[in-house]
Amino acid sequence: MVNAGGRPVVEVFMPATYESAVPYDLFAALREESPVCRIPEPAVGPWREGPGYWGVFRHADVKHVLRSPEDFSSRLGATQLRDPDTPGDLAFVQVQMLNMDPPDHSRLRRIVAAAFTPRAVRALERTIAGRAAALFAQGECDFVEVAADLPVWTLAHVMGVPAQDKRLLYDWASRVIGYQDADYAGLSTADVESFTPMGRLAVASRPELAPGVNPRSKAALTDMFAYAHALAETPVDGESVMSAMRKGGLTEAEFENMFFLFAVAGNETLRNGIPGGLLTLLRHPAELARLRADPSLLGSAIEEMLRFWPPVMHFRRTATRDLTLGGRRIRAGDKVVVYHASANRDPSVFPDPDRFDIARAPNDHVSFGFGPHVCLGAHLARAQFRSVFTELLREWDVEPAGSPRRLTSNFQNGLKHLPVRLTRRRP
Repeated sequence: MVNAGGRPVVEVFMPATYESAVPYDLFAALREESPVCRIPEPAVGPWREGPGYWGVFRHADVKHVLRSPEDFSSRLGATQLRDPDTPGDLAFVQVQMLNMDPPDHSRLRRIVAAAFTPRAVRALERTIAGRAAALFAQGECDFVEVAADLPVWTLAHVMGVPAQDKRLLYDWASRVIGYQDADYAGLSTADVESFTPMGRLAVASRPELAPGVNPRSKAALTDMFAYAHALAETPVDGESVMSAMRKGGLTEAEFENMFFLFAVAGNETLRNGIPGGLLTLLRHPAELARLRADPSLLGSAIEEMLRFWPPVMHFRRTATRDLTLGGRRIRAGDKVVVYHASANRDPSVFPDPDRFDIARAPNDHVSFGFGPHVCLGAHLARAQFRSVFTELLREWDVEPAGSPRRLTSNFQNGLKHLPVRLTRRRP
């Protein structure tokens, strides 16, 4: 298929498509006309042409792929749409939990799961709520910058990263997730003079890379891994995720990849999701007023924000055998990419799917994935959503103060800027 609904299907792949909006109209046409569709991967800037992939757009098919690792592997080609540059890069990322299949995936997940249980998150919630209350100040601000502080601070707290170094987590996530956007690809916002010695070591270890080098390759992450090893050797108070990993018997590559996963994935999802949730509320003032009038709807409102603005738009799997999906013949080794953003608007699951309804129930969105790889930090993410919006709705009136700017990315549904004006509410 070359076109769907009058639009070229290659637009699904092109990062520039997402600079203005997620192409929900194209997703709708593909769900109707070709729910499993061949998508080309042309060269983009310094990134070479890819082999193409099968895009999966219906909710039922997306869930089927995600719950079937025996047919759709996370390990064979890893989970990013872009292929690793070399066999060595592939072998390195295959030891990351995100890029494993059971039973290896299950082993690593158990090592860190205790940090993200509902009980563990409840123990953190008061601290998170206090931090959220300190985020806001009267006047105009960029809500993307304001909201980014909480996930960075929370991750630093969980991982045992000193407060002086937490901005490193922000910059690493920007470089890795936002590499398709020129504003993020080389971002460095931290004050080096304020770092701990191991933070300064990381900055000194930052590699100089040629354009187009995959930011997830080991060569591109030497500064992150230098920091991870230094942190692992630093005593911390209490039981952090890092100390749990040290005790879990991880290999060096497993340890480095686990640090990468927490530092990047746990940061960027909320950095995109929370501002996206606020923008969605601002664009639906009746629902915002409804939520202010009935704060008991916050739980369902958060789920609807996640459905309507999924922070991650897709994930990749690789077929382990010849099989049929959605009436299409897929060969062993083919790349299969499931579109969460499309599944979340499937009218067979969500009546009137383009309507934002803060009381929607049931709400079977897949923004946190599904199956063995369902997001380990989902409880923690929801707690941070809850803390930010509880404080914002209770204490502040908020209105747009300029035009939002989207991240150039075919992977993250992100905002670079969201200017707003905050006014403290009268008692």
